[in-house]
Amino acid sequence: MRRRPAPRLRRASALLIASGLAVGVLLPGSLAEPAFADAVRDRQYWLSELGITQAWSTTRGEGVVIAIIDSGVDATHPDLAGAVIGGTDVSGRGSPSGTEPLGPDGRTHATMVASLAAGRGSAPGVGVIGAAPAASILSISLVFGPGERSGDDQISEGVVWAVDNGADIISLSLTRNRIDWPESWDDAFLYAEENDVVVIAAAGNRGSGTDQVAAPATMPGVLAVGGIDRAGRASTAASTEGITIGVMAPSEGLIGAVPGGGHRLWQGTSGATPIVAGIAALVRAAHPDLDAAGVINRIISTARPVTSVVPDPDYGYGVIDAAAAVSAEVPNVTANPLGSLAEWITVNRRADAAPLEVAIAAAQPPRARAVTAPPSLVPSFIVREAAASIPLVIIIAGTGTVLTALGAAAALRFVSRRRSE
Repeated sequence: MRRRPAPRLRRASALLIASGLAVGVLLPGSLAEPAFADAVRDRQYWLSELGITQAWSTTRGEGVVIAIIDSGVDATHPDLAGAVIGGTDVSGRGSPSGTEPLGPDGRTHATMVASLAAGRGSAPGVGVIGAAPAASILSISLVFGPGERSGDDQISEGVVWAVDNGADIISLSLTRNRIDWPESWDDAFLYAEENDVVVIAAAGNRGSGTDQVAAPATMPGVLAVGGIDRAGRASTAASTEGITIGVMAPSEGLIGAVPGGGHRLWQGTSGATPIVAGIAALVRAAHPDLDAAGVINRIISTARPVTSVVPDPDYGYGVIDAAAAVSAEVPNVTANPLGSLAEWITVNRRADAAPLEVAIAAAQPPRARAVTAPPSLVPSFIVREAAASIPLVIIIAGTGTVLTALGAAAALRFVSRRRSE
């Protein structure tokens, strides 16, 4: 059962904008293409290819709340009308509603993300519609950059706020650009785990400087999302690889809503992640008795394998299949198949405990066990623009000493997967 000290928020009265970069811009009135009834909607090839439209015959995500921890969602966009029910700002300089656009280079990012998760479209068959068009959104705004509040702290606070305010799913289209994470994230993400919240995070993009899956997508229990191109291959520019990838979703040829009523073409696991978050909302709506572990298990168990190796470092368990995730017969599980953060903390934060005295022999005085103090991270948080053909993925770049047992999270999750097979 979930333990949430605060009730869900009522719909916020003032809602504003977002942040991001894209390949090209499609503005209202510029979408006349003879091949499309609506050039925006018909570009959403993933709706049919991932079985999303088929899953809608069962549910459209009613009653499920997705927290978008990003740069602020423009709820005034016609495609998002009625979707945003609340929010907050954790940057210290945004609006209380969490919907003011923050960051000089990322002002469209959160709106694009939100539209792929729970967009409603501006009319029947028109505009961007999300994977879960009846789900609701909480917008939690943050900003990274020189002189800004600690990005690590913003994310920790955002995760806790999302849990306390009714999030069923947390979508994180951002990466720390390194596989380790600060201890403050232990408490925040463990809080989500203990309160039955599904956490989904982008694996990162090679084209944006992420050569391997990075935190929070490396954290045990988190569903990491990689990206595929239109041919179903792991994207060489708009994705990355690593053994913690859970499922794949399209990361190229995407289109999303942007502040002001327009749309943009974009690519990256920033877009693949909210598609998966929306599908997770469909699963939660169709199976309200399932806990977070069960939701994740249905998603990875019904994914379409791409290679004979499952999980595969390029494809994880395969390409997500919304229809199967919602409707297939899947055995129940008692634990998250992607691992437990609580277990990881027990194993890998031992150095943080008080020194223990160990008696060597009766004739010898006790000798204190050597304990290494945890290294400190000196983060310099920036928002890094992607290459000209790649959309912005918010990246938290850190400097300083890497934590000990750096690869333990990935190893634990790999072992957990093998045990579950």
